[in-house]
Amino acid sequence: MARKEEKNFRPAYLGLYEDGALKDRVSEAWEILKSCRLCPRECGVDRSVNEKGYCRTGVKAVVSSYNPHFGEENPLVGARGSGTIFFTHCNLLCLFCQNYEISHLGEGREITPDHLAKIMLSLQEIGCHNINFVSPSHVVAQILAALPAAIAGGLSIPLVYNTGGYDSIETLKLLNGVFDIYMPDLKFMDGEAADRFCRAKDYPERAKIAIKEMHRQVGDLIIDQRGIAQRGLLIRHLILPGGLAGTREAMRFLAREISTHTYVNVMSQYRPCGKAHQHPPMNRSITQGEYEEALTIAKEEGIHRLDQRTGARIIRFI
Repeated sequence: MARKEEKNFRPAYLGLYEDGALKDRVSEAWEILKSCRLCPRECGVDRSVNEKGYCRTGVKAVVSSYNPHFGEENPLVGARGSGTIFFTHCNLLCLFCQNYEISHLGEGREITPDHLAKIMLSLQEIGCHNINFVSPSHVVAQILAALPAAIAGGLSIPLVYNTGGYDSIETLKLLNGVFDIYMPDLKFMDGEAADRFCRAKDYPERAKIAIKEMHRQVGDLIIDQRGIAQRGLLIRHLILPGGLAGTREAMRFLAREISTHTYVNVMSQYRPCGKAHQHPPMNRSITQGEYEEALTIAKEEGIHRLDQRTGARIIRFI
């Protein structure tokens, strides 16, 4: 059964901070950074001295923008928006990325952990329902380093791990009790497609293992009486032209190996970006028929908690 709203809910990271465990997590993450294996790429560079691997990020996180975002999933948005922080660069680098300028071209600026803490607090102060870290997999150490100052400053809203789904189990276990909400993509179910578009042939298996760990930590999505997410797992599945996303296999995996109560956003907004025009059929948008077929497949496979989109509104800072 889907879990019910938790009364007197408080983010899990407050407990880690109060018992001193968060400090240990920060130290562990920085040790991993010295021969970086934060993600499945396992580049092995020493990012603590500003060496850079596949994600092209050194010792400091790079932020493109931060804002109250009204185009995210309904349980994240509510009335005041999701406090979204867009990290520059990525550990996946899909050639069709809709944020290509950020992920591939490096649009953004380096910030310190103290600055990141202040950004979190500023988003909370203007009323955002959560802090939503976009593309966090390669900057887990920097996020953890910023949390103590943010918590000391009064941070008290849920944290969202908004990831492409290419995550390391070691890193996710380090985050147990830090993030109340996990929101991974489930992009591909075929390794050849993942290799062609993301140079990550092992993506399907890595994503499935990661999603299982995320669900183990936080369970099915819990939504409060206001319709706001408190804790749990949300899945994003972007429909791709020509069935390249493997929708039936993805929905079957979620229903059979995660939960039929998994909250899923079947996303219709694919359009050719980045280098997609060089790779048919990715050089076209999806059709209405492809999207409707994906929704039908989700329901046929037993997934019934589907996000209902209501439009988008973004206020950008930085």
